[in-house]
Amino acid sequence: MELTITPLHSDPRFAAEVNGLNLAAGVDDDVIKAIELALDKHGVLILRNQHLDPGQQIDFTKRFGPLEYGFNKMLNKSESRLKHIEIADISNVTDDGKIADRNHRRIVNNMANQLWHSDVSFQNPPARFSMLYSVLNPSWGGETEFADMRAAYDDLEPRLKQHIAELQAEHFSLHSRFVLGDTQYTQDQIDAIPKARWPLVRIHPGSGRPLLFIGAHASHVVDMPVAEGRVLLTDLLEQATQPAHVYRHQWQTGDFVIWDNRAVLHRGRRYDLAERRELRRTTTMDVGQDHPK
Repeated sequence: MELTITPLHSDPRFAAEVNGLNLAAGVDDDVIKAIELALDKHGVLILRNQHLDPGQQIDFTKRFGPLEYGFNKMLNKSESRLKHIEIADISNVTDDGKIADRNHRRIVNNMANQLWHSDVSFQNPPARFSMLYSVLNPSWGGETEFADMRAAYDDLEPRLKQHIAELQAEHFSLHSRFVLGDTQYTQDQIDAIPKARWPLVRIHPGSGRPLLFIGAHASHVVDMPVAEGRVLLTDLLEQATQPAHVYRHQWQTGDFVIWDNRAVLHRGRRYDLAERRELRRTTTMDVGQDHPK
């Protein structure tokens, strides 16, 4: 099947809207394959006017591989407010359905989503696709930005490409939280997900294009002084997230956005925490490849 696709970015290879699909009604294997091919090219796909309950979102996501449980696994949670441990509750709503105080653990933890990152890059295997469904949006803010790491690598000067070609960074599940002062974790929680090491430059398996694999979970560059490595990571992130490489998504209720964590970084944007906001995220694991330790 050939999807109806409309590019959304000045670079037609990055970020696109897909029209004519009703995910709640179910899709066949040809559609799943077409979505995968479109993600290989564009990295981010937007599907408007979807009407999915949590179970339908989970079922659709499973079509792309085994699900990833992320921080729910680290926190040893057996269920969520949404009654599905497979769903990350990206909201400012407490388990009893009220808007959370800005000092609530949910708010503090979710603040890390406003840093550029690739979902669960801190574990091996990392994430493949993430799928975020908009249930309710605030009156302003709350956008999600996506940065094209393939185009970002293309634009690096040759000397910098050579410098980082063989370097690795270590990714740690709580590094982004610690940076923001969110340090209230037990040693068991800190140790729950082993740290992962990834090359700064990876090859995207679907397109064959090289890309930068960096973001807020990267704590340091292996075999480099910590300060020097963190400055390098900061420099790369600044170059990679210039406006020319970024698509900014303005959410509408019913939007369903799919992105390839192997090709893009993303971050949420500020909004009024006193206004209710609800999104649901499901994520698949990048299995079936030989990932370096």
